[in-house]
Amino acid sequence: MSPHEPAALEAQLLLTGLVIGESPRWHDDHLWFAHWGTGEIVAVDLDGNSEVVGQGPPGLGWSIDWLPDGRLLVTGQELMRREPDGSMVRHADLSAVAEHGWNEIVVDGRGNIYLNGVGFRFGEEEFQPGIIALVTPDGSARQVADGIAFPNGMVVTPDNSTLIVSESFAGRLTAFDIAADGSLSNRRVWADGLGPDGICIDAEGAVWTGSGANACVRVRDGGEMLERVELDRAPFACMLGGPDGRTLFVMAQEWRMSESPADNMARLTKGPRTGRVLTVPAPAAGAGCP
Repeated sequence: MSPHEPAALEAQLLLTGLVIGESPRWHDDHLWFAHWGTGEIVAVDLDGNSEVVGQGPPGLGWSIDWLPDGRLLVTGQELMRREPDGSMVRHADLSAVAEHGWNEIVVDGRGNIYLNGVGFRFGEEEFQPGIIALVTPDGSARQVADGIAFPNGMVVTPDNSTLIVSESFAGRLTAFDIAADGSLSNRRVWADGLGPDGICIDAEGAVWTGSGANACVRVRDGGEMLERVELDRAPFACMLGGPDGRTLFVMAQEWRMSESPADNMARLTKGPRTGRVLTVPAPAAGAGCP
């Protein structure tokens, strides 16, 4: 292997029979994820035992994360919060910020919530650039970035200084500096030539993301690929977890680019369900948020 060729890693099957698994998060010794097409939030352990642990909205384009006090957040048309009694309430009023709902979410180490909206009804309308919004611990909400080419997965570095977002339609990861008040500035390309969706960051500052083909790659700032995991279907999201944080979880599905989102969902919902959770030993533990 040449010095510039990424190391090859091999994936193992943990869970199958999913419509589409998205927004994976390591929480309470389980991998939690949004099970699109069923409206379920699912948790699975390292032995492949899974259970439904909550409910989200139907359809595509919603994600999960947690407040510092342990309450679950769920995106969708609104940002919802699960209370200790199990009831779901609106966490913040975002109606003045965007009208098409909310996709990905990350809560940083200070309790600031970043969430993004794609800016148009995916599969139903012509492309429009999306935004990133901020909800502060006091519940106030405002836009902090715009012009994002289909915003997707987001991570915040362990020191809460940098937010990295997937621009799926641009094939790149974009970074912002985070100010003390949560504002974003100094927008820059972190890595390009990718197929980024849901992402995670490790203790060495590298990001796991999709390659643009049926593979996951680990890249550092500037775009150098360090590791590569070949797959037989498209990766939708990555998350590091496990007891030592060194298990990479990959949500993978058979998604046909020649079909519309609605046709893909109809096919996947009727079955066979081709969504899977895969695991890969990772060279560095997870870090930052989520």
